Amino acid sequence: MHEKRISHSGLELPPIGFGTYRLSGTEGADTIARAIDAGYTLLDSAFNYENEGTVGEGVRRAARSRDELIVTSKLPGRHQRYDQALTTIEESVFRSGLDHLDLYLIHWPNPSQDLYVEAWRALIDARERGLVTAIGVCNFLPEHLDRLQAETGVLPDVNQIELHPYFPQDEQLAYDAEHGILTEAWSPLGRGNDLLGREDIGEIARAHDATPGQVVLAWAIARGAIPLPKAASADRQRENLDAVDVTLSEAELEAITALGKPDGRLADQDPATYEEF
Repeated sequence: MHEKRISHSGLELPPIGFGTYRLSGTEGADTIARAIDAGYTLLDSAFNYENEGTVGEGVRRAARSRDELIVTSKLPGRHQRYDQALTTIEESVFRSGLDHLDLYLIHWPNPSQDLYVEAWRALIDARERGLVTAIGVCNFLPEHLDRLQAETGVLPDVNQIELHPYFPQDEQLAYDAEHGILTEAWSPLGRGNDLLGREDIGEIARAHDATPGQVVLAWAIARGAIPLPKAASADRQRENLDAVDVTLSEAELEAITALGKPDGRLADQDPATYEEF
């Protein structure tokens, strides 16, 4: 299996994680427990997913030790003022039923609100208080990250961004790597588009005795990103996890990256203007 990714502060993450969006209740907890038992150690959630309790229950139902897991949640845009942010982080911990969260992220910068630096200071203090172990952001552009460093002196460990073959994010990947920030990829398999049905992806998959999904995940991993695919069935969970053992050639990587489009975002959510609450 591929080596762990290590951030500028020493945070270690596995090469692939598990997305929990829309997993909730007893069924969701069982699905998450299966994923953990299959080998996933990085779990992604958010306050806005309304499933932090489900994730915590899945952790308790799984056979793996709690200290082997990295449980993640995210701060919503409506709670970016300092006091609100600290209370929300506490609430995330309470909801999970765990004694702390391992990674906490600002979900979106919401630049027109101009509160993300204030929210970042709250995350820094939450880390100091032991509520969370590591801190990061989602969907931050270089200009947002530069400002965090300039005004607080603290760079995120993680930047979780939309990344898939139709939106390869070359510049953001390079910026993050240069600054020791780990890049996580949300919607790494695309969503509701034709990506996995493409013949060129299928041809590469057949050459490696792999599935199209495994090829796309292997592409993200090879480029230094940590994909966070969702999967409910045990078979699909294992299939996605096995993508770490698929090694693509440079020509195959370049061919997949060449599928990128200027308008490749799934829902036109440009962090320079998009607002999420």
